[in-house]
Amino acid sequence: MPPASFARARNLVFAIGLAGYVLSFFHRTAPAAIAGELQREFDIPATVLGTLAAAYFYVYTLLQIPAGVLADTVGLRRLLVGGLLVAGAGSLVVALAPTWEVAAAGRALVAVGVSVAFLAVLKINATWFEARRFATLTGITMFAGNFGAVIAGAPLAWVVTYTSWRSVFVALAALSVALAAMTWWRVRDRPEMLGFAPVAPTAPERARLDWRSALVTVLRNRAIWPAFVVNLGVGGCYLAFGGLWTVPWLEHAYGYSRVTAAEHASLLLLGVAIGAVAIGAVSDRIGNRRVVMRVFTFAFAASWLPWLLHAAWPPWATLAWFFLMGLLIPGFTLTWTIAKEANRPEHSGIATSVVNTGIFLGTGILQPLVGWAIDRGRASGDLPGAWTLGIAILAGSAAVGALASLAVREPK
Repeated sequence: MPPASFARARNLVFAIGLAGYVLSFFHRTAPAAIAGELQREFDIPATVLGTLAAAYFYVYTLLQIPAGVLADTVGLRRLLVGGLLVAGAGSLVVALAPTWEVAAAGRALVAVGVSVAFLAVLKINATWFEARRFATLTGITMFAGNFGAVIAGAPLAWVVTYTSWRSVFVALAALSVALAAMTWWRVRDRPEMLGFAPVAPTAPERARLDWRSALVTVLRNRAIWPAFVVNLGVGGCYLAFGGLWTVPWLEHAYGYSRVTAAEHASLLLLGVAIGAVAIGAVSDRIGNRRVVMRVFTFAFAASWLPWLLHAAWPPWATLAWFFLMGLLIPGFTLTWTIAKEANRPEHSGIATSVVNTGIFLGTGILQPLVGWAIDRGRASGDLPGAWTLGIAILAGSAAVGALASLAVREPK
């Protein structure tokens, strides 16, 4: 058992890192709850709405590997503080945006800031905690992040009935600055910086700074690329659906009100949060990543069948099924553990960033692609058929990710 003082210190570091990640997840999924307001405010079609939402993911995709390099070089403390301040500035730009182009620029700026949050938390997990707990801690991280997504669902839809969505983004800007101050005050890169013994192996300083060689080493490691495709397919499907299209689809396909549709989105994300903790704990307990990943990713791909078959279910049944889908989604989260275990400890930030890129690349492709399908159907007068095509695109993405899990190999 670690000393009580060390346990308190690392739990506080972990909690602050989690708070930044919760904020990033809120930003990812908030457009789903306020999609109608955004379309009315800026008078934009579905394709442009998808592009506005996906602006976050385009930037997030491009910055994942640089963020991983920075996590392994400049340190997670400076990385988190800088990221939170930039995210705060981006939130303010979104709140004051007169046009959708300015809002998209602000959302891109938010993505620049929060792109470091998840990798910083993974770095905390790798340097402040024992390696045998990594998958469990990653599950807890996903739980916390999806809690932020749940807040961005039905609760946000309810809040904007009493205040404007612009006021929400002003509050997010203030929260980002407050978290940056807390991070600078209490977070440190490694236990040694607070006088504690190191927990994880520490590479020589020269090796940590040689990020170019480290990046080439990671990219040449064939073990990470199947995991990248799993994230592209399953993770991209999850964020494209839960982060934007869930609410509009349920409104049009099932005639639900916006609040009821947002409740479905929140329940999906709650299922992801619970499933992430369970999957991480089970994987660490049995010492196997690959089998657990395959079972859950294939089950998630199969869970799209009712929507492809136009299931005529009552609201309680669709709510239950959304929760089940959420429980199945986190099978893809084991890719981060596989990437970490397949590479040298000092390269953990870069390795996890490479596979993490797949999630946001997939989301950035799928969100506007589904929007294109909807606009195409609206123009031809076949909106129900357009939504069917959009759901088929998402289901196909989930199937691609599940098939890629068959090529994942367990690191020894």
